[in-house]
Amino acid sequence: MAQKGVQLDRETFSCSICLDLLTDPVATPCGHSYCMNCIKIHWDQEDVKGIHSCPQCRQTFIPRPVLQRNTMLAELVEELKKTGLQAAPADHCYAGPEDVACDVCTGRKLKAFKSCLVCLASYCEQHLQPHYESPTFKKHKLVEASAKLQDSICSRHDEVMKIFCRTDQRCICIVCSMDEHKGHDTVSAATERTERQRELEVSRQNIQQRIQDREKDVKELQQEVEAINGSADKAVEDSEKIFTELIRLMEKRRSDVKQQVRSQQETEVSRVKDLQEKLEQEITELKRKDADLKKLSHTEDHNQFLHNYPSLSRLSQSTDSSSINIRPLRDFEDVTAAVSELRDKLQDVLRDQRTNISLTDTEVHVSLSGPEPEPKTRAEFLKYSRELTLDPNTTNTQLLLSEGNRKVTRMNQPQSYSSHPDRFTNWAQVLSRERLTGRCYWEVELRGRGVSPAVAYKNIRRAERSHECRFGFNVKSWLLYCGTNSYFFYHNNVQTPVSVPRPSRVGVYLDHSAGILSFYSVSETMTLLHRVQTTFTQPLYAGFHIYPESSAELCKVK
Repeated sequence: MAQKGVQLDRETFSCSICLDLLTDPVATPCGHSYCMNCIKIHWDQEDVKGIHSCPQCRQTFIPRPVLQRNTMLAELVEELKKTGLQAAPADHCYAGPEDVACDVCTGRKLKAFKSCLVCLASYCEQHLQPHYESPTFKKHKLVEASAKLQDSICSRHDEVMKIFCRTDQRCICIVCSMDEHKGHDTVSAATERTERQRELEVSRQNIQQRIQDREKDVKELQQEVEAINGSADKAVEDSEKIFTELIRLMEKRRSDVKQQVRSQQETEVSRVKDLQEKLEQEITELKRKDADLKKLSHTEDHNQFLHNYPSLSRLSQSTDSSSINIRPLRDFEDVTAAVSELRDKLQDVLRDQRTNISLTDTEVHVSLSGPEPEPKTRAEFLKYSRELTLDPNTTNTQLLLSEGNRKVTRMNQPQSYSSHPDRFTNWAQVLSRERLTGRCYWEVELRGRGVSPAVAYKNIRRAERSHECRFGFNVKSWLLYCGTNSYFFYHNNVQTPVSVPRPSRVGVYLDHSAGILSFYSVSETMTLLHRVQTTFTQPLYAGFHIYPESSAELCKVK
């Protein structure tokens, strides 16, 4: 019963923050007592909120109370200390399941304060005193308490592993160095640690430089977001002013322009923010890696350092800065110009069934009539026929243009073309000169082993041998592969089989605003090969991928 009473007294005079006996006790206005330093730290953390509270009853105080030392309570605590009350350690001093326990304590063990690499044991503060006071332990090596001391013992010879074998890249004991590691390149663990520490510092410098580079990239991307937003806002504002001058029929289409601009703005901002998020994730990972390396660099146990170093020193592959495509902003100002032109030609526009306001990278469609049905017969398709020509500046050197740049043939020998940034350098591909918006239809004559009609955005990559440049294998292009015995449709590297007999002529129908792209086998009756329903965000260009011993020709149709 007496012991229970002592324990009760101890709890009464303990600080609820540090769980130890009160030191410089103070009382809050609500009546609870704390160590002066404990409550000060607690309230320092709450300074940001401007409201301070009692950790026990949560009563809040505004402003922050000024506390004075409780002299009477302090004297009572001092008297209790003299009675031996402090001899019983607080619960938080005992070792828990995740703590390193003192190897000397009997019964309920206290937390270890240090571990000795010579004794291969861990000690609480009380049992560690001989290591500080006795000359016997003067040369012993003390490190932070560790539960992995046995990792420093050779499992074969039960000796401390103080040597590092560079030949086998592992820690060994003195017996190992004279036995199975005899003749190997060996040094002391301390020497190897020193060299690896230098490598670690170089790795940290590289990480910190990468962090700086990525933060710079993120800043530039944020500036691009602001520029896109600013340009889009101005385009919307100018378009609104112009549309107010139009007649009631044009009022309805004003919102269409606004919606298209906002849609492109959202697409561009989303692209940039996706890349920004990726870079920020890499920065976070690099900072975590740096923290791990920093922690490792402070490890006093050489063996633990060398054991953990290989797994921590390797860096993940960095995002290639060349893949961060920060394109020069193409303003939305062309929207304003296009709408102005539409206003000036209003009489001509009203006589047509529809009109398109198109930009190079930002496209706005204004339709003066409702949705039109898709053509069914070849005669209906021919109403939207376009005469296309191929662009020599995009032609791969394995291809030869002829028939007024309407025919393309795969050659055995490279052709002599001047250098041009638009040229496909690694795939036998070519694009049309004409950009395609609205409703368009064209026909292609196929000859040889393999021809692939395609459509693509103008900003598809040109100078790499990667899927980013190959028609049908990225998000910027769509392709119908026409082989000798098989047909497939490709988009974003996804293959879709097409089960029809091979035709000699293919018709391609595009309704840009409706997001429809269809390929047909041309005959008296139009046979659908494949149809795509999507959303096109830029003007398209017709193109071909030509295989060996093959050619394709854009047909003149009436």
